[in-house]
Amino acid sequence: MLGVVVEAQLAADPGKQWTWPYYLISLRARLRCPTVLLVICPDPRTARRCATPIQLGHPGFTLQPLVLGPDQVPVVTDPAQAGHNPALTVLSAMAHGNHPDRNQILHTLMSLLVDDHHRERYADIVLAALPEAARRYLEKLMTTETYEYKSDFARRYFSQGEARGKAEGEATALLTLLAARGITVPEDARTRITGCTDLDQLDTWVRRAATATTITDLFD
Repeated sequence: MLGVVVEAQLAADPGKQWTWPYYLISLRARLRCPTVLLVICPDPRTARRCATPIQLGHPGFTLQPLVLGPDQVPVVTDPAQAGHNPALTVLSAMAHGNHPDRNQILHTLMSLLVDDHHRERYADIVLAALPEAARRYLEKLMTTETYEYKSDFARRYFSQGEARGKAEGEATALLTLLAARGITVPEDARTRITGCTDLDQLDTWVRRAATATTITDLFD
């Protein structure tokens, strides 16, 4: 096993030179395994300061924090690389919101967001970390209706998403109609209706609901 003490530092804190060694040794004693200290800094200057070795006083006992700052995160602008390493692409977008190639970095991230099933989580994490100008640019990319999805997977995925949205709307309208007509909908029937993604079937049920007197009339 390996124990990792993870610290996020938005600014340099002189007090950390006293607490970080304690965190590390405490975790080592509790887990009885090797431990390391990883400090994550979104600001290059803070990263450099946090990387300063901590002299503990005992001969040869110096703690060298492992620091992950923007300078240690590669700039990912190649969609092919993004597809092979989504996590690194997300880190690249988070770390380089003020980079000269910012727009290309975010466009590369978009190629990942339309293809990866974790896209909502990735987008949320990146948007929370970006400076305001970069965040507005990415939001514009995400909301534009003219973005052309490059992969067959993405086109198929978003087409399926639109179909699911239409089916959910039909199911909601059907339940509303049944309620307005005073027809009781048991839980199993409600589950059957809300779980249906066949638009033709839902349309048939809506037409039947106009004259049905019981839920049985709907399905028979």
